[in-house]
Amino acid sequence: MENSASGSFLRNRRLESFLETKSGPNVRETQKIPSKQVITRQRPNKTDAFVDDDGWIPTLISCVRIVTCYLAMMVTTFIWAIIMLMLLPWPSQRVRQGNIYGHVTGRLLMWILGNPLKIEGTEFSNERAIYICNHVSPIDIFLIMWLTPTGTVGIAKKEVTNHLRIDRSDPSTAIKSMKKAVQAVKKHGLSLIIFPEGTRSKNGRLLPFKKGFVHLAIESGLPIVPIILTGTHLAWRKGSLHVRPAPISVKYLPPIKTDSWTADNINDYIKMVHDIYVENLPEAQKPISTDDTKNSSRS
Repeated sequence: MENSASGSFLRNRRLESFLETKSGPNVRETQKIPSKQVITRQRPNKTDAFVDDDGWIPTLISCVRIVTCYLAMMVTTFIWAIIMLMLLPWPSQRVRQGNIYGHVTGRLLMWILGNPLKIEGTEFSNERAIYICNHVSPIDIFLIMWLTPTGTVGIAKKEVTNHLRIDRSDPSTAIKSMKKAVQAVKKHGLSLIIFPEGTRSKNGRLLPFKKGFVHLAIESGLPIVPIILTGTHLAWRKGSLHVRPAPISVKYLPPIKTDSWTADNINDYIKMVHDIYVENLPEAQKPISTDDTKNSSRS
């Protein structure tokens, strides 16, 4: 009887030990998993960059937006062409009406394209100044039309109309053209907008700067307000008809005083302003080599 009782006791002890080893750790492990952590892992990351989708639906939507942009521009251009004809005797008023046309049209086109847009430094956007801007996309034109202050006129190559025109085929002729442009600016109290690279970047990276904006600053004494555009090269690439929903940033930097600048240090001023852009642009838009600034002395 004693052997039977002790055997039964040992079997019960083994069973209890078996049950404890099976259930105990599982209970403790479940207590270590907070439910909040599981939910957090399942939440999508809202800071992810936009997805570059070349599917037929985004492409179709992009084509509709581009066509709508051109139609809207045709309407606003027709309206302001009539206004400009009425203001032929008053050049300064034509410039200001041209700016109003740009503000209305540029803002309308950016609304149609629908890209997320962030604008910083607007306290520097109403200066009478020389505004300079990096150029990587057709969208840059829409933004400049919208965001430059009233009383601003563009500087363009000789073959471009409706701007103060610069003949870059010969350096001495270009300088004379700039002096005439400065005289018009001083006479009518205007600001200037110019792309210092002289052309549009094909890959979104900053190009070397030409001398033109420095000559204009020395001749006019106006401060330079850098405008930094980021993301436009992703939103609408050169040679493409597909506008992508890439976020765009516009940043005005504080004015750079030029009233003490002299023609002896032109290359130093170009490098200084170019370096400011390099510091403020994201890595994907910086020059591949900082040695590119050495070439910026070419006119």
